[in-house]
Amino acid sequence: MDNQHIRTFSTNEPRFSYSYVVVAAALCIMVVSFGTRVAFGVFFKPMLTDFGWTRAMTSGAASVSTVIEGLLGIVMGGLNDRLGPRVVLTFCGFFLGAGYLLMSQVSSLWQIYLFYGVMVGIGMSGIIVPLLSTVSRWFVERRGMMTGVVMSGFGIGSLAAPPASSWLISIYDWRVSYLILGGIVLVVIIVAAQFLRRNPVRRERPVYNAGTVTEREVTAGTEGFSPAEAVRTRQFWLVIAMYLCTGFCFSTMIVHIVPHATDLGISAATAAVILAVSGGTSIAGNLVLGSAGDRSGNRPVYFIGLILIAAAYFWLTPAAEAWQLYLFSSVIGFACGGCVALQPSLVAGLFGLKSHGLLFGIAGLGHTTGAALGGFLAGYIFDVTGSYQTVFIICAAVAIIGLILTAALHPLSTERVKL
Repeated sequence: MDNQHIRTFSTNEPRFSYSYVVVAAALCIMVVSFGTRVAFGVFFKPMLTDFGWTRAMTSGAASVSTVIEGLLGIVMGGLNDRLGPRVVLTFCGFFLGAGYLLMSQVSSLWQIYLFYGVMVGIGMSGIIVPLLSTVSRWFVERRGMMTGVVMSGFGIGSLAAPPASSWLISIYDWRVSYLILGGIVLVVIIVAAQFLRRNPVRRERPVYNAGTVTEREVTAGTEGFSPAEAVRTRQFWLVIAMYLCTGFCFSTMIVHIVPHATDLGISAATAAVILAVSGGTSIAGNLVLGSAGDRSGNRPVYFIGLILIAAAYFWLTPAAEAWQLYLFSSVIGFACGGCVALQPSLVAGLFGLKSHGLLFGIAGLGHTTGAALGGFLAGYIFDVTGSYQTVFIICAAVAIIGLILTAALHPLSTERVKL
């Protein structure tokens, strides 16, 4: 764009900006949606006790839910571009809350697959992509930091919901507890969704920017690559592969760190705390690495995150004591949380915001695919070898592959936001 076509807007930002309302609403939705999602493990054994199902039969519903979430995330991202987040989150909030409410009425195996696998999967498909895409549209210079704030909702929910659910089950039972959680999810998400707005250009509100705001930045919501243009670039497929590597490493830790700890003779209660630590440090990773991405560029900070992931898995391979696992969990939570917070900004920097929701949804499918592969492959390798040592080495190698892919990622145009 020629200099004579660039208009400079006032640098004096109001003390209050609606962009912060969008962030607050998105954070509330993240806390309740992912908190209740993680709490599934708390309901696991009470349901097994009542129905006598196998663990594979019961956990299969969670796998179905994850697959549906990843696939429909692409659709919800596209709908977010067209209809806006208020419509998408209201729709998904209804399905998510209704799924948990109906879980209180489960009496047959097929019902858990319908209520949790399908309905909760549909509800969760509209959380990550629409929320982070919307926040990316509302911020320019502080995009990474604000997406990190929203992503911290995962860590907050992971810390709060499981013990709260366990407390509810101890007072009532798992059915009443699901009724309570379902009601909370339904009300919080649908009410918070009403405060979400599409990109500020269409609302004639300024995008928050700590410095000067140019016309190009204010109209960023209408600029960028179409999906057809993006998928023809090498960079788009590199991004998907990078996200797959991160998802592979993070999911392996979430699913298998507790059984690995108990295999080492660590108590189940301590093993659960080791897992919870990763949720707490992921909040710090969301904020610290997200902010660092704004200052130093998203690609080099993502590179640092992958270095930490590889180092953490090399550290875990010979680890045998609780404090060593605490350190691993702290580092892996921080690094993976930070990388996830940087993902929407990377997509925005490369391909613009014109079709950000759809493109981020497609790229996010790489993360979901990696997560599904990591959890399953780790379990299979353990069944064959009786040890997680090979798994941890593979995870370190996958993180190194991610490093190579990140190093190969370069901007499509010098006019784009810095990577």
